[in-house]
Amino acid sequence: MLEQHAEALRLFGDRVHAVREDQWGAPTPCTEWTVRDLVNHVTGEQLWIRPLVTEGRTVADVGDALDGDLLGADPAAAWDRAAAASHAAFAEPGALDRTVRLSYGPALGSEYCSELTADCVVHAWDLSRAIGADDRLPDGLVEFSIKEVMPYADGLAASGMFAAPLEIPAGADAQTRLLALLGRAS
Repeated sequence: MLEQHAEALRLFGDRVHAVREDQWGAPTPCTEWTVRDLVNHVTGEQLWIRPLVTEGRTVADVGDALDGDLLGADPAAAWDRAAAASHAAFAEPGALDRTVRLSYGPALGSEYCSELTADCVVHAWDLSRAIGADDRLPDGLVEFSIKEVMPYADGLAASGMFAAPLEIPAGADAQTRLLALLGRAS
């Protein structure tokens, strides 16, 4: 699992480093977000890991400390720091076996790591689309993400944070299936 997480971080990080200066305000498949908003979101997701997993804090304990602009003047460097810290937190002895108190309730650190890995993979596709980069995702990460998303895919649209799932075309490859589950057309 830690290697999958590291690979997802590298994939997203490669896309962050490919963003040209004139692309930070560009739209993304996440209709409410620009490229900068998307990178800020995924960076923020990584910054939550240390306080929740390593420090045993709750969402309420952290409060709004990770709201707003987390990227500053150098978004790629901010991403790199957040990615390194998140992976180090999950790699600490026992981290994946700890109970983490998330906004929706308690979960094992391993479940949280899986969730954030899949999130990073899908957002790497979003970022790739937004900046005109290769949007083909590694097969292993796609399969990992499908397994993560399948159990709760039907309820994602109801959360208001995802588009409704799309019909999966006959004979669709794994990436197309993953994206359709999350309301994205490949």
